[in-house]
Amino acid sequence: MPERVLIYEDNDALRKSLEELLMLSDEFVVVSTARDCLSVEEDIRQLNPDVILMDIDMPGMTGIEAVKKIRVFNKKIFVIMLTVFEDNGHVFDAICAGASGYLLKKNVSEKLIPAIREVLTGGAPMSPVIAKMVISSMQKSSGKQYNFTVRENDILKLLCKGMSYKMIANETGLAFETIRSYIKNIYEKLQVHSATEAVSKAINEKLV
Repeated sequence: MPERVLIYEDNDALRKSLEELLMLSDEFVVVSTARDCLSVEEDIRQLNPDVILMDIDMPGMTGIEAVKKIRVFNKKIFVIMLTVFEDNGHVFDAICAGASGYLLKKNVSEKLIPAIREVLTGGAPMSPVIAKMVISSMQKSSGKQYNFTVRENDILKLLCKGMSYKMIANETGLAFETIRSYIKNIYEKLQVHSATEAVSKAINEKLV
């Protein structure tokens, strides 16, 4: 069954290109497109998308504001931000607000489908520039303690770099199922249910 994709992009040509690219693959179906996200809550409840492609700068409501609104009532849906500049503070703000990752508009033609596949398998696509900002934010002191083991803390940092379970297994040399077990423990300690929630909470609470 194809994954359901909802697109918010105010550039008409790019919005059409995104839709056409996804239509070339039988992995995805575009349930709707819009040039603003003013009705995002109603859209999600009616269309039940699996993934949202969200422009950061849109009229009426920014993509960052939309992500914050979405996370109030839906913690699990994947939201990939679309942006022109990779080192923009707005991208970092979007990740902190609960975005699953981001995609540079100039790379859409070759990286759109891989980016969607990545979030669907537990990854969080982001560049080394933004990943470094995420880690830097995490390394600041926090009042909350979750009693992570050293290994759990290392794996949480790798999650925040946008790595999937498979990538973390390759990086650490541990078995895939071992990584799955560690991440399950991390989720339980953070009281979250997805990589997106874990990354968002780690950033917002400046966890080590």
